[in-house]
Amino acid sequence: MDLQGEMRAQVSWTLVLAVFLAFPPFQRERVEEMGFGEILRMERMRVDPSLTQALRSRWDTKATAFVFPWGHMIPSLEDVSRITGLRIYGRPRRSSLVPRVALQKSLGLYDAGKNAGESEDEYLERLARVSRRELASEPGPQADLDLCRFLVRFLGRLLFAMRGDAVHCRFLPLLEDLGEVGGYAWGVAFLAHQYDGLSASERQTSTSGFYPFLQVWAYLHLLALGRGDLARPGPVPITRRWDCCRDTRHLVDQLERLQEAIDSHPYLDVIWQPYLGEGSEGQPWLVQARPYFGRSVWLHALNLMLPLNLFLTHAVEFPVRDRFTRSGRSFRGLHDTTDWREQAREQIENWERKGKVVKSDTTTDDAYLQAYALKYGGNVYKSARHKVDVAGEIASLRAVLHSAMQDRETARRQAVELSELEKVRSTGAGGGSSSRDAGGSPSLLEARLAGAVLRAEEAKRHLEERERDLRLTTEHAMDLQAQRDQYQGQRDHLQGEIQSTRSERDQLRIRAEAAEARSEEATCERDQLRIRAEAA
Repeated sequence: MDLQGEMRAQVSWTLVLAVFLAFPPFQRERVEEMGFGEILRMERMRVDPSLTQALRSRWDTKATAFVFPWGHMIPSLEDVSRITGLRIYGRPRRSSLVPRVALQKSLGLYDAGKNAGESEDEYLERLARVSRRELASEPGPQADLDLCRFLVRFLGRLLFAMRGDAVHCRFLPLLEDLGEVGGYAWGVAFLAHQYDGLSASERQTSTSGFYPFLQVWAYLHLLALGRGDLARPGPVPITRRWDCCRDTRHLVDQLERLQEAIDSHPYLDVIWQPYLGEGSEGQPWLVQARPYFGRSVWLHALNLMLPLNLFLTHAVEFPVRDRFTRSGRSFRGLHDTTDWREQAREQIENWERKGKVVKSDTTTDDAYLQAYALKYGGNVYKSARHKVDVAGEIASLRAVLHSAMQDRETARRQAVELSELEKVRSTGAGGGSSSRDAGGSPSLLEARLAGAVLRAEEAKRHLEERERDLRLTTEHAMDLQAQRDQYQGQRDHLQGEIQSTRSERDQLRIRAEAAEARSEEATCERDQLRIRAEAA
């Protein structure tokens, strides 16, 4: 677990915030105008590496989505806009390493390590004081240079952080005209960077970029995990509302418990639409962002193009990640002269048209769940307790359960209709005219009543059959798990016996070799005595 990498991300956040506080007010206003002010005003959130790693372990690179027992889930542009406040509208960016030491020296932060016993607030205050001395409020080019240095660090070590200590130079062409910086869709680039980082090598355990985003995304959609504390209801962006709950257990234990909690997370407790009750007051960035909500669109970020497959949660045919040809991910110096916007003209035009509205291709949820179970089976479970090697067994339970719930709702509606018809029938018994006024002749009412009763009874029988199937399938899965556990115990016991037998065998061999050696010595001694006797 790369806890050290996650902690470095938190330190980078503190350093960036210290430089921002050291700026004179007019420079801070310019940063806010660029769309970064809301992020910089957020409270410092503790990193939760076990949560981000648990999420990362469930990322499916081919589908570009998280694969959970209940279906696909992905962070969307609306998540970015509401959680971080970053603008997701604007122009695609055009497109290379600044040494970390040189940049930190220019900001006065090279030797500004945290002292023993120093609190976070004291550390931040000292950093801001040191940086303020370096970043004197000089007018003209020097002030712009200081701002460029800050933005390079903000973009390279916080929003688009990469592995290693160097800060990528790919941001330098974007900062040639500071008046243009605010016109770019930084939120879109940020989401593409998140997707690209999640789809990196499986051996990489840390998640680069602005780590509070994924944490708050999990708080909103998987609230039952209990990893976040809603400390400040109301503030926006939403990240400012949350704190990370303290967990003093060992990180490996935290990860195991989180995997188990996700595997056993109640299906009905998953929050698919956390923003239904959210308005847009005090969030001007949402006004222009709304046309991009709920759409499948190409995300663009610094020579990177990735599809936002929102229809994954609706379609039965699960697409794979489009392997769009793009420039290399490694840049050295400013030699990259290829305009990637020409290479990705079709994808850029798709962005300018605001993508496509997501429409469901399925008729029922069962079709999606059954297809999901067929494709992923028990592989959606990560904890040791849920690793049942039966294709589609556990995931099928979700589909059966959901169908049973739908049947229960149908039966409820039929019961309500039956009750209403019984009321009409009792009213009709009191007088023929009122019966006709209520909806027709008594024979017609009787026929409707009989039909409703039959439909209710049929729905009830269907529900009982589904519940019985669900119970039997659950018992079968539990039997399989018990057999697996029993087999595992027997195998462990057998391995112990084998090891004990091997040890006894080795001891017997050693004893036999020693006895053979003593026998040879006795034989040799006997021969010598015989020779002496014959000589005498």
